[in-house]
Amino acid sequence: MFSAFSLRRLAMLWILLAMLAGGAAVWIWSASQAAWNAHLDRAYIAGLALHDSLENGSALPAGLTLTQLRDEPDLPSGWSETRITLTSGRPDRARDPRLTMRIQSPDIRYPVSQIETLGGSSQAAGLASVTRTLARFCSEPKLFIQRAQSPWIRVDGSAVWGCGAAPADLRLLALGIVIAALILLLGWVAEVSGAFTKFAAALRDHRARNAELPVGGVDELKQTAAAVNAYVAQDRAALANRALVLSGVSHDLGTPATRLRLRTALIEDQDLRGKLEGDIDEMTRMIDGVLTYTRAEIGQESFRELSLRSLAEAVVADYQDVGMPVHLESAPAPRAEARTLFSQTTTAGAGEPQAFLMRGQPTSLRRALTNLIDNALKYGREARVTVDGNADELFISVADRGSVLNEADLTRLTEMFRRGPNSGSADGVGLGLAIVSTIAAQHGGRLEFQRSSSGMAARLILCRRWA
Repeated sequence: MFSAFSLRRLAMLWILLAMLAGGAAVWIWSASQAAWNAHLDRAYIAGLALHDSLENGSALPAGLTLTQLRDEPDLPSGWSETRITLTSGRPDRARDPRLTMRIQSPDIRYPVSQIETLGGSSQAAGLASVTRTLARFCSEPKLFIQRAQSPWIRVDGSAVWGCGAAPADLRLLALGIVIAALILLLGWVAEVSGAFTKFAAALRDHRARNAELPVGGVDELKQTAAAVNAYVAQDRAALANRALVLSGVSHDLGTPATRLRLRTALIEDQDLRGKLEGDIDEMTRMIDGVLTYTRAEIGQESFRELSLRSLAEAVVADYQDVGMPVHLESAPAPRAEARTLFSQTTTAGAGEPQAFLMRGQPTSLRRALTNLIDNALKYGREARVTVDGNADELFISVADRGSVLNEADLTRLTEMFRRGPNSGSADGVGLGLAIVSTIAAQHGGRLEFQRSSSGMAARLILCRRWA
């Protein structure tokens, strides 16, 4: 919605809209309040003029008519009646006849205690306060007045204090304008901030390295997303070039390495021949390890559905075929509950091993598990593999036996070209756990280490639906 605007223009637009909405609401509220006060003032002045007409026989104000009754006014069925008696509050007018009023309404009963007397305590001020009160409430009342023992007089003042005479109350409209402007502004702010939040979430996502970030929102966000996408593309291209160079070097070194092996075989000194062959093997393993690590960083293998337990079974079987002490242990089986119509008993049974399905890169996961098993055999003489999981994550645990390493040592070994203090002459260049950590990150997971009862355990945590 705001793709054609910059954040600066949007801020200026929001401030202008807030000022316009606030100014319009204040003007409408003030105008409505002024019109309402003028309406009440007209009713008050009409009450003063009515009292003067009743006392001195002067002309009635506009909008009022008087009708003299022969009998007392009758109260219609279902109507409410309010009775008020006014006497003079001035000592020099102590003999003024009292005014008795009856206010009949089909809707309300006027609260006598809430009639505010304005302009003093005279009868005229009291009557004017009553007519002002009639104008405050929307109704069509009947007003009857009696002076002393004189006949009752009906006062018709619908044109002064009736509902039709009241001005339109626009205060709710002013409040609605403020609320609507507030909702609109908050919605716009939430939309813009939501775009930045989505961009930040996509940037934190490990998959951002292999997919372009969404480009949308305000101009500043578009420019940022385009710059990050360009940087990520350059990074991917650099990794691809690095892998291409390493692959070419590995291929080109194959022929010289073969010649070196052939020439080494001609050396009669066995010790020298063994050292040269070891150097050649170490050089080849180093190149292959760096190439594998770079390919793991790129993560070009596609994600597909796979069974993690089946993959673990295949890897363990390869080690068992050559007599290596690698075992696949079963995770605790879930309880199988059986209920009948006539019994609520629960029967526990052992079900078949779970498949632990997920979306992943099978070749990369196989490489990660192989590296963990090799690490366990190298430092702990045995590898026990366990596959477990929940609705969101899957876990592969590889425990060794008798390892002298601790959690800090293994965490340090996840760095490139790091080897354990007890590795001795064991094969490796120090990239195994670094490759595992990279593969775990590409599957939305992580690599953790913990001490087990017999040694150390590496725990590979994977997201089931990462891509």
